[in-house]
Amino acid sequence: MKTFNICTALAVTLGALCACARTSGWSEYETALINASDSLMRVLTVNDEADSLLLRDTCQLLSDEMLLSETYTVLAEKMVATVTSPEQDGVGIAGPQVGISRRVVAVMRFDKEGSPFEVYPNIRIVAVRGEREPGREGCLSVPGRRGVVDRWRDIDIQYSVVKSGAVLDTTETITGFTAVIFQHECDHLDGVIYTDKLVQN
Repeated sequence: MKTFNICTALAVTLGALCACARTSGWSEYETALINASDSLMRVLTVNDEADSLLLRDTCQLLSDEMLLSETYTVLAEKMVATVTSPEQDGVGIAGPQVGISRRVVAVMRFDKEGSPFEVYPNIRIVAVRGEREPGREGCLSVPGRRGVVDRWRDIDIQYSVVKSGAVLDTTETITGFTAVIFQHECDHLDGVIYTDKLVQN
């Protein structure tokens, strides 16, 4: 009886350690995909059944260890390179759209001088204000289609930033069209595609 209990305890402990390792670092699949020799990443689309399954996943957070890694730096650079490439020419992209089921997005900041692209890990929308307004949207993962979606024009986002080797959370208010982009991309992190919210084709 005592041996069974010890073995059970060891199995539970080892299982917990393995689960911790899986959630605290990049998987082999993610590392291989991110560090592939190509400078651009393939954009998943709803036209492919396997892609659609991943696009419908709920994304996981990035640990501090992951955010401080070179792998994250490469991912951020490749996401921006992919969305700004002539083949895509988008205004935003989310992790699952490039096969990485993590809470990270790259967004074109139309509300900043020069409209730079910036990357936001562990992002979530924490507040909305005013009334939703309709606007026309498209998506790199839904090629050849557009439609009207109601979105907030005044939101607060919370995300992680790396400063002096430490990972901190920060909150920012976003307004106008840039707020619409953030909502579209954050939807991807919860397995939601803009076509789920169409009010008009």
